[in-house]
Amino acid sequence: MKIAKLRASNLLIFAGLLPACSFAQTAFNWQQIKEKFEAQNPTLRAAQISIDESRAAEITAYLRPNPDFTMTADGTQLYPHEGIYRPFAGTFFSPAVSYLHEREHKRELRLAQAKENTAISASAYSDQERNLIFNLQSAFVNTLQAKAFFENAKENLAYWDRELEVDQVRFRAGDIAKLDIDRLELQRVQFESDYETALVNLRTAKVQLLQLLNDRTPVEQFDVTGPYDFSTRPLRLEELRNIALENRPDLKEAVQNVELAKITYQLTVSNGSTDPTYSFWWTHNASTNNPYAYDTIGASISIPLRIFDRNQGEKARTQLDISRNEKLRDAAQAQVFNDVDSAYYTVLSNVNLLKPYKEKYLGMATEIRDKMKISYLNGGNSLLDYLDAEKAFRDTKLAYLNLIGSYLTAMAQLDMAIGREVVE
Repeated sequence: MKIAKLRASNLLIFAGLLPACSFAQTAFNWQQIKEKFEAQNPTLRAAQISIDESRAAEITAYLRPNPDFTMTADGTQLYPHEGIYRPFAGTFFSPAVSYLHEREHKRELRLAQAKENTAISASAYSDQERNLIFNLQSAFVNTLQAKAFFENAKENLAYWDRELEVDQVRFRAGDIAKLDIDRLELQRVQFESDYETALVNLRTAKVQLLQLLNDRTPVEQFDVTGPYDFSTRPLRLEELRNIALENRPDLKEAVQNVELAKITYQLTVSNGSTDPTYSFWWTHNASTNNPYAYDTIGASISIPLRIFDRNQGEKARTQLDISRNEKLRDAAQAQVFNDVDSAYYTVLSNVNLLKPYKEKYLGMATEIRDKMKISYLNGGNSLLDYLDAEKAFRDTKLAYLNLIGSYLTAMAQLDMAIGREVVE
């Protein structure tokens, strides 16, 4: 009892030395962590700007050609005539305006091309977000796993301390030898080591998660919460494949690249057509002998003769680019199926391993430990047998916790593979 009181007093002293902020932890669930990430991550916020840049390019793509203004002055006198020098008396002025008329829907096709580029930028952003969310989800799972390990280590240490209290009483009563009590005390070192290691791992996991969130909250004030368990709800592979085909942004980007290639080809064909330039002018010619011809107007049309250059090279290149992007789309679709199938069977394998642990092995390990403990207390088994049973229980529990972490990571991989969360 004295040992129990001493340990309790030590815990109180240790708690008094901790900073007050360590008791003011804010626990965030996965949805809250995801919202913070989307609002604060600088990489995502920078990627969002690229979409706005593409939208700004749509304005430029749909602009009409600017008209040209030309001012011509000619006929200025250089030498005196009959002793009279009037340099501007015979000068005529001719302002003119010309305009390039674009044919074959060039402007509309440029706008369609720019809009498709914006859609591709949005899909690329979604794909980048998908990958970053997977990194975030993995860090969140690692933190939950580290937290579960820490709680398990703390429970094991508390359990062993209770066992030591009982054994100290038995030792004082002469029920067990000094060698046995020393061995039991020495075994506590392993529990203390597990506790300290789990504490360091938990802090490290929190630091990595805070880095992804771009959050400067002290580790002592930050915590996460969420179910650390697995689900046996059946997942149908064909359904997951269909969801992935609808939601995967990289596949959507590949399909949009095919459409962009087709629009680019249409624009290239349109650029091979002839665009005339219309010109209009007015002339004031004070030097003409016809008094009625001082002010005249005129018009002209300029048509390029595209005899040699009809944009043949770009037409051939952009047509080949359509085929290239179609092949890339097929490759992206195959990658989607590969990702979904791999993640699905990984989840299935983890579930198959976890079921017997939860239904059988955990209970069996606990039962064996408890029976070996009672048998040891009654002199039926040796101390080493009891310690072996305790170690087997601890290893089984750690293996179970590790498997749950693997399952949750595999589920995050499956979310990434289909483009959205499987369980919403």
